[in-house]
Amino acid sequence: MRFATPWWLLGLLIVAAMAAGYVWLLRRRRRDVVRFTNLELLETVAPKRPGRWRHVPAVALIAALAVLTVALAGPQALAKVPRNRATVVLVIDVSLSMKATDVAPTRLAAAQSAAKQFADQLTPGVNLGLVSFAGTAAVLVSPSTDRNAVKNAVDNLQLAESTATGEAIFTAMQSIDTFSRSLQGGPDQQGVPPPARIVLLSDGTQTVPGPDGENEPRGSFTAASEAQKRGMPVSTISFGTGYGTIELDGGRTPVAVDDAAMERIATLSGGRFFTAATESELRAVYSDLSEELGYEEREVDASRPWMIGGFVLLLGGLGAGVLLGRRLP
Repeated sequence: MRFATPWWLLGLLIVAAMAAGYVWLLRRRRRDVVRFTNLELLETVAPKRPGRWRHVPAVALIAALAVLTVALAGPQALAKVPRNRATVVLVIDVSLSMKATDVAPTRLAAAQSAAKQFADQLTPGVNLGLVSFAGTAAVLVSPSTDRNAVKNAVDNLQLAESTATGEAIFTAMQSIDTFSRSLQGGPDQQGVPPPARIVLLSDGTQTVPGPDGENEPRGSFTAASEAQKRGMPVSTISFGTGYGTIELDGGRTPVAVDDAAMERIATLSGGRFFTAATESELRAVYSDLSEELGYEEREVDASRPWMIGGFVLLLGGLGAGVLLGRRLP
């Protein structure tokens, strides 16, 4: 445990001295009693004592002083607090493979429903943006705290051909950069911009600039590496199953998810990798991410319980002293 003003803990030495003094007085009184030569007469004239209970007031008061001293030192504890400066861009794949029905009712419909839940779950201080991509990428909603704008845009997502995953990541980074520059006050007092994260949901292999072009200048792996350099981790969600198909050119075309590529993007960018084969699994992933992105751990003051405990012990000690009808030695 850390303390805001640890020098107050030196007061515990005084409390320890008081406890030692109390014990010394008890022993001295016991020695004085033994010197009384007529023990039978002593038992007759000495008042009846409440036994060990007579120590309760002193012990409670000394404990109260110790606990209150710790409270004055300002104990600190880690706690999750809502972020008030953070940017998240949700990137959703709208390529034709997203109409596969291996996830009911379709991959896209399930993704839309879960994305709206994600928007509602994020804490109010997080600025949320939306990018959709197929053969090209587009910023549908710039980062803001307007959740309705994001949800309305999610409802209006339309399928298109091809999958330009790298372009989508570059577009999301550009959106974050533009928003960060527009923030009133810009970076914080230490010159650090607000934390930013990209959440990429996709089901398939990049097809633009080509299925083997991940390392090209606008490829997905190149984009992921650039995101890592800019401090914008990309958390990826590989959505769908290995047996999805769509109807294309009069036949059924397999559109299995590409977990390996999505995991590679997350690794290169410093983000996290998730898989989801159902809408409920996707909702669980988004819940996990909303908790991670919406909150941060900070040291907060934890002196209140110590203060309350100290006063309870203090009142208990005073009350016990009154009930037992005696003063401290």
